[in-house]
Amino acid sequence: MRHLTILGSTGTIGVNTLDVVVRHPGRFRVAALTGHRNVERMLEQCRLVRPEHAVMLDATSAEQLRSGIRAEGLAIEVGCGVESLEKVASLPEVDTVMAAIVGAAGIRPTFAAAAAGKRVLLANKETMVMAGRIFMDVVRRGRATLLPIDSEHNAIFQSLPQSFRGDLEAVGVRRILLTASGGPFRRLALEALEAVTPGQACAHPNWVMGQKISVDSATMMNKGLEVIEAHWLFDAAPEKIQVVIHPQSIIHSMVEYVDGSVLAQLGNPDMRTPIAHALGFPERIEAGVASLDMFKVARLDFEAPDPGRFPCLGLAYEALAIGGSAPATLNAANEVAVESFLGGRMPFTAIPAMIEHVMGATGHDAVTTLDDVLAADGTARQAAHEWLACLV
Repeated sequence: MRHLTILGSTGTIGVNTLDVVVRHPGRFRVAALTGHRNVERMLEQCRLVRPEHAVMLDATSAEQLRSGIRAEGLAIEVGCGVESLEKVASLPEVDTVMAAIVGAAGIRPTFAAAAAGKRVLLANKETMVMAGRIFMDVVRRGRATLLPIDSEHNAIFQSLPQSFRGDLEAVGVRRILLTASGGPFRRLALEALEAVTPGQACAHPNWVMGQKISVDSATMMNKGLEVIEAHWLFDAAPEKIQVVIHPQSIIHSMVEYVDGSVLAQLGNPDMRTPIAHALGFPERIEAGVASLDMFKVARLDFEAPDPGRFPCLGLAYEALAIGGSAPATLNAANEVAVESFLGGRMPFTAIPAMIEHVMGATGHDAVTTLDDVLAADGTARQAAHEWLACLV
């Protein structure tokens, strides 16, 4: 039986993880759940799986959860803050950690899980984007097992040979083909992008996702972050990673080999598939996902991304090429930009403008520690807020 900590259990990935877990009561035991502010959902999840620990990042929410736990008569220890997140990510009795906290807030507990030698199911792409080199060193030193949860990286993992140990050339890989849906504005007139609303940006045509990642999909920053993540996960040079728009979201990514073969992983756009793959690995387990109906799908289309429509993708490649603190700067500026757009403080088209400004206005220093990464994150956020103040 595997003993789990689910970091970010109240988010989309966390909810889907629990959906898979409860299908296999004899295989998994949830030791800890964590969330940010969604007390109602956390209390519901505590009733469902009865963990020993529940942590809320927000102090007020933690106190509300504590009261709810007492009222329910549940024997669950409630914690609060980053230190509590790190604690439950490295509990001795836990062997598997789902790292699904969105944004920079998930970095420290994900590092703690890797340092403790856990099987880390990585859904927090910011850990790789902001601190990829440092994190991979921690994974190696802690002898952790790293399994990707993003549908694209999980598809690449499934399409690589079992003998892959970080050298693509050694296993005959020519390139990685990272698929992207193109989001909801793939065909929208460019002049209309200025007026799009948060509701429109969050209406993804294929996937059910949280607001932040939905906006990232609309700008294709999500794919840019995934390029950086793929670079570190698979030790792939940027020129070996090609983004391909595939609007049906049926092929989740592909690997091309030197003999001309292209291996792809296909499935319905349902995050329970990569979650179940990683939870059960190397076995396959039931995920509750419907079978893929190829006759209903009928066709699979592909196109190259338009740099003029999706400038965020180019900015991500630029940050990867610069290296050092540039990816952390990119990510921080994007988080502020998306939050500002969702809050109605700036238009959709200002997202890449803010990111480009912040990348040009801040230095790109070498990073050797997590503190270096977080310092770059803080500097970038300050620059982003200053730019926003001038815009408003």
